[in-house]
Parts: sequence; C-alpha cells; structure tokens
Amino acid sequence: MTEWIRVGMAELKVGKAPAKIITLGLGSCIGVCAYNTTLKVGGIAHIMLPDSSLGIGTINQAKFADTAIPLLIEQLESQGAIKEQIIVRIVGGAEMFSASGQNVHLGVGERNIIAVEEICRRLNLVLSAKSTGGHAGKSVTLDLNTGVIEIKSMSSTFIL
Repeated sequence: MTEWIRVGMAELKVGKAPAKIITLGLGSCIGVCAYNTTLKVGGIAHIMLPDSSLGIGTINQAKFADTAIPLLIEQLESQGAIKEQIIVRIVGGAEMFSASGQNVHLGVGERNIIAVEEICRRLNLVLSAKSTGGHAGKSVTLDLNTGVIEIKSMSSTFIL
C-alpha cells in the first residue's frame, strides 16, 4: 500500500519512494516540487507568498518563497541528495481573485511565480518544467518512485 504524504498550505514535506506526496488547492500559491532521481527522494513546498519580509513576528519558513525553497533543498540534502542533481518543477500561481469585483487582478499569483523563479536562479537550481498562471486552482501529486508529477484542475488531469 502506498504511503501518502500530505502537504498543507504553507507547509513543506519530504519523503522517499515508494511514497507519494500530494498538495491540494494551489490557487495563487506555488507548489515547488523537487526530486532526486538517483535516491528517489523528493519534496513539495506549498508556498503562499513571495517574500518573508511580509511576515510579522516569528515566521513560518514554508510560507514564503525566499525561505521555503532553501529549506526544501536543505532537507533533501540531509537525505543524501546532491543539489546539482535535484530536478525542480513548479505548479500554481493562478490569478484567482479580482479587486472590488472589477477586472483588476491582485497579482499575488504572478508575484509568487516571479519570486520562485528568482530564488531558483539565485540557488542555481534549474526549473525543468512549470505549469503556472491561468485562473484555475490545481492539485499536485509527486510520485517518489518515478518522479512523475500529476496535476489536476477542475477541467483536466495531466503529467508534468
């Protein structure tokens, strides 16, 4: 029987094959999926906001792109992964809401996408694929046996 590791909003979790990691309800949030094919270890960070400077007091590192991505890589390295061998794919960053019922978007999804891509560049992580933007929420499953990511939205299911 497959072990399912569930990642909630503003959470980050790692695991090993044969487990599967799942996060639900990525709207403007970004799911950063990182995987090492040799060791079959991986993780998902469900990032809500681009920058920890938006936090007040003690911050939840998994909530922000600038703190979650380094923490995700650090946790994978603690499992024996080598940073240069980690495959990174991102999902989410949709524009789910408009301001005051008008056709003006808040831009949270777009700001999250830009922040995640910039942090990955800074950390010399290569984004191998992405499914970002749009106006629909998505859920993501990372199969730690194969590295395959399944993305589900209201209208479709596809592999990344």
